[in-house]
Amino acid sequence: LEGDEDLQFLLTGGQLVKIRSNSWKNNRFFKLQDDCKTLWHESHKTFKQNQTFSIDDIDSVRRGRQSEGLKKYTEPSVEEQCFSIIFKDRKKNLDLMAGSVVEANQWVNALEKIISNMRNLNPQQKSEHWIINCMRKADKNADNMMTLKELKHFLREINVEVDDTYAEEIFKKCDTSNSGTLEGSEIKHFYDLLMHREEVDVIYGKYAGPEGQMSARDLLNFLLNEQREQVSMEDALKLIEKYEVDGTAKQKKHLTKDGFLMYLNHEDGSIFNPAHKPVYEDMHQPLNHYYISSSHNTYLMEDQLKGPSSTEAYIKALMKSCRCVELDCWDGANGEPVIYHGYTLTSKVLFKEVIKVIKEYAFKTSDYPVILSLENHCTVEQQKLMAHHLISILGDALVTKPLGKTIPTNFPSPEELKGKFLIKGKRLNTLDAAFNNNSTIEEDTVSEEDEASDCKNGQKAKPKKSKIKLAKQLSDIVIYCKSVHFNSFEHAKDKQAFYEMSSFKESKAFNLAETSATAFIHHNMDKLSRIYPSGSRTDSSNYNPVPMWNVGCQIVALNFQTPSKEMHLNQGRFLPNGFCGYILKPEFLRSLSSQFNPNTLLPGPWQKRKTFHVMVITAQQLPKINKDKNKSIVDPLVRVEIYGVPADNASKETHYIDNNGFNPMWNESFKFDIHVPELAMVRFVVEDYDSTSQNDLIGQYCLPLTSIQNG
Repeated sequence: LEGDEDLQFLLTGGQLVKIRSNSWKNNRFFKLQDDCKTLWHESHKTFKQNQTFSIDDIDSVRRGRQSEGLKKYTEPSVEEQCFSIIFKDRKKNLDLMAGSVVEANQWVNALEKIISNMRNLNPQQKSEHWIINCMRKADKNADNMMTLKELKHFLREINVEVDDTYAEEIFKKCDTSNSGTLEGSEIKHFYDLLMHREEVDVIYGKYAGPEGQMSARDLLNFLLNEQREQVSMEDALKLIEKYEVDGTAKQKKHLTKDGFLMYLNHEDGSIFNPAHKPVYEDMHQPLNHYYISSSHNTYLMEDQLKGPSSTEAYIKALMKSCRCVELDCWDGANGEPVIYHGYTLTSKVLFKEVIKVIKEYAFKTSDYPVILSLENHCTVEQQKLMAHHLISILGDALVTKPLGKTIPTNFPSPEELKGKFLIKGKRLNTLDAAFNNNSTIEEDTVSEEDEASDCKNGQKAKPKKSKIKLAKQLSDIVIYCKSVHFNSFEHAKDKQAFYEMSSFKESKAFNLAETSATAFIHHNMDKLSRIYPSGSRTDSSNYNPVPMWNVGCQIVALNFQTPSKEMHLNQGRFLPNGFCGYILKPEFLRSLSSQFNPNTLLPGPWQKRKTFHVMVITAQQLPKINKDKNKSIVDPLVRVEIYGVPADNASKETHYIDNNGFNPMWNESFKFDIHVPELAMVRFVVEDYDSTSQNDLIGQYCLPLTSIQNG
């Protein structure tokens, strides 16, 4: 983007009004720093004069008054001057207003351009970009030369602690002009020494030909023997075409070491099987044959007692392909129903605003159906309004009657329900009534669902089993997900229709999964089950979803707002199949003849025993975790964890490496025996070792064992 006018605009910067409330609207100067990667804005806080954030932290830029804050605190007349910066994690949105429409457009266009540029860098370019930034930071006097002192500072920036003699040794080696500083080609030499990857040399050398380059035939050998891929000469040539950086080598159909490194860093060299990236599973099975990515109390941004409720939380969950969101509905002022966590101090958000946001964001990352799980505490009048909002805002996308002309006996498939919303809630009568229109009841009482009453933290306790009047209008749009109380598996089998589903608190569900696993599995073959976290998890922590998936539960609801091991497992489980929020359950959790029990593992088609071998070789450019400690360098270790049936759960870790986050090498091999590969999840965790306190998480990656590529 060198010389690009949008980039120049950001580097020059300008005044924007930062908006926080009706009374808090202040001018702040914003500009992009010289590294083209960090945005700086002035701040009037005593201790934080300089506020910065990285372009990488931005999730998206939204034009207009799209955020809750801007809708609340600005007038419609300034619509086109406003924009919001939305961040990836829990960081609050930045709501901004420019002086004119032209300026607002300039900011948004320029930010979008630089964000997309950063996202499209390949791993090699990212790494170079990062190193050059660190060099800039280390070059304190900006003379484009590096003294020994600056070199040491630079090494600390890139997370390597080297002793002085080693630093001097590298410096001398590169300072060929003996000038006491590194400049031009000497810096290039230093960079090459730094980027040298011994472990890649070893594997490249093993397969490369006598003149030191890989021919297409050498690459094919590598793909067949090392990567264990079923490929042909044609595939090898395609890879050379795609990854070779040197024109002469490309003409000779050769792959140089740089091209080889490019290949290793891209998705073809990734552990995640690229064939599993798009939707590749059969999407024509009944809905209950799938695991469905699901969120609990979706409206909460933080904890369960006093944190904010927000439409933003729905956007974040839906953009992570969550396909079942929860709405706790209560009577609000001015006759408008609101959503919040009843009997707590969490803030309230309007029901209709939430439905509008869901309609807008539901199908941006996945076309497959979204279930709106209603926990309804409203009076009949406000329930009628809820039904009105659902029907008028969602329109044709709302399923208001069964698909087909006859009374259904089974769920439709995700494919048939593409782009549709299903309502989960109480219903006054059976589904047959939808066909014979003789139901004249306007309203009647049903038992109230109240998960919040599990909270015992000094809030008002509620009498259990309270009744609530249900409006016919709201009852009529509950089609495939009618909430009923769970008695027993026998009762459900004999008395319940396929569309009648129960919700289980985690303790109840875990107990059933332990004592009656096979019955639970068979229950889930023709019905849906929803699991939710216990009310005592007021900090929005999560339970382990794996034992619930092992018994075929589809809607395993987690607190999406809480970054945790459990959410990592959820994101990993739904990573394949186009990240669409639906994963087909293994055959033995769908077939009526199955006698599978995850706890006892009798012989059967689920026993496809595999040995999983992992060698942890090296890591590159791990970030500093503790930014406050200027001198803190990470001491990284890697742990490989398996989550699946109880017999498969395991965890093994490498030793830690002192003071090296730049290119630590472990070269440790692990072996895991897996009994039921189709239920196994693999999680790789990198931590900063600390002898006195808990290790800090540096990063993690999680995926199903069945989506792992050999090699």
